[in-house]
Amino acid sequence: MKEKTLIASTSGVRGIIGAGLDPLVAIGYAAAFGTMLRKGSVVVGHDSRPSGDMITRAVISGMVSTGRDVIDVGIVPTPTVEIAVAELSASGGICVTASHNPAQWNALKFFNREGEFITPAQFKKLQAIYNSGRFDFRPFFELGEIETQSHWIERHVQLILAAPSLKLPAIKRRRFRVVVDAINGAGSVALPLLLRKMGVTVVEINCRGDGDFVHEPEPVPANLGQVSKAVRRHKADLGLACDPDADRLALVDEIGHPIGEELTLAIAVKQVLKNASGPVVINLSTSNVTADVARLSGSKVYYSPVGEANVVHMMRRRQAVIGGEGNGGVIYPAVHTGRDALVGAALILSCLAEEKTSLAGLVRTLPKYYIKKTKAVLPENFSNRLRRFERETAKLLGATRCDRRDGRRFDFRQGWLQIRASNTEPIFRLIVETVDKDLTDRLCKQIEGYFT
Repeated sequence: MKEKTLIASTSGVRGIIGAGLDPLVAIGYAAAFGTMLRKGSVVVGHDSRPSGDMITRAVISGMVSTGRDVIDVGIVPTPTVEIAVAELSASGGICVTASHNPAQWNALKFFNREGEFITPAQFKKLQAIYNSGRFDFRPFFELGEIETQSHWIERHVQLILAAPSLKLPAIKRRRFRVVVDAINGAGSVALPLLLRKMGVTVVEINCRGDGDFVHEPEPVPANLGQVSKAVRRHKADLGLACDPDADRLALVDEIGHPIGEELTLAIAVKQVLKNASGPVVINLSTSNVTADVARLSGSKVYYSPVGEANVVHMMRRRQAVIGGEGNGGVIYPAVHTGRDALVGAALILSCLAEEKTSLAGLVRTLPKYYIKKTKAVLPENFSNRLRRFERETAKLLGATRCDRRDGRRFDFRQGWLQIRASNTEPIFRLIVETVDKDLTDRLCKQIEGYFT
């Protein structure tokens, strides 16, 4: 018998197809969402992975059964769904995508009427309805209707082109050549379309949009070999790689070197703060580079727990002009309040065009840290180990601060580290960042040994 995995949080309901997530689960959660919303239409979209159509049909059935009208926007980036929800004044939205997870995974991401991830309180209510099995199924004459709309990627692009920090004339003058690796996901049409509208020459790899994830989908340096080679082969100015639902963006410089997904947010923040003033919100897993860039521009920096919903909530509280997560997720409220690889790409190119520099040249101007991210299977006694680790580590490192909002984050003189259980996989994640590469490597090795 297969071991089943289903992870439910404000980041979505996520599982392996046939071993945790199946059409019955999808129908149940969709019916629970429709029951919770009570009235209004719901936007539904999905990424291109093989199970997407199956799970989407189940989601639509669940929604219609509770009397909710469904606007099916097809295969689109997650941020496109968020934009459609807000612009249509819908009651909510669902995007069927497991984001950076491999092809055997899928998930349901839930959005409220603002086009933002549902809050923890809203998710708690959704989960209670799902667990109860008491759904507001309607009789045949009150079933919802289904409408298909296919223009939302174009609308998404239009909104970005009108963003205040986008420097379109400068981008067009640079005549950039850019390699795009969309891993055949939902960004396969959207990201090249945006770039061409900005006057960029685009070299497409893995942009068929057929869900064939030809390499591991998370856009981290280890998975960017193809785009790196293509940048060198085509003598491109840079490479852009997104995850399957195009809410995260990673960069490759003009010599084919992956510069790390952390710098996507740092450069985007740098660009926005040249044109606006105000607070910046980042999560507890984000590199100090972004915080340094923000503070050098005179902005106050606030930290949230990991997860788009948490970042957006704090951005609203602090009236932030930009925010995001160090995994390549840029959130720019002037367009919409959600992570968006397309927004990230537009801000990166604007910064390079305005400063008349290459990506490698721009990176050399940023503060230098050594960051390492690892992950491992979540042990059963993880919480107990974490408490013991805190007692022993705080003294060992001479920690000046311990943040317990999301696992444990320790700040110390040479840098910081965080260890936390993932919201999206049955693993724990460890991030160590210091001013010294050997220290980062040594701490990573020691801590991994402690928890494995």
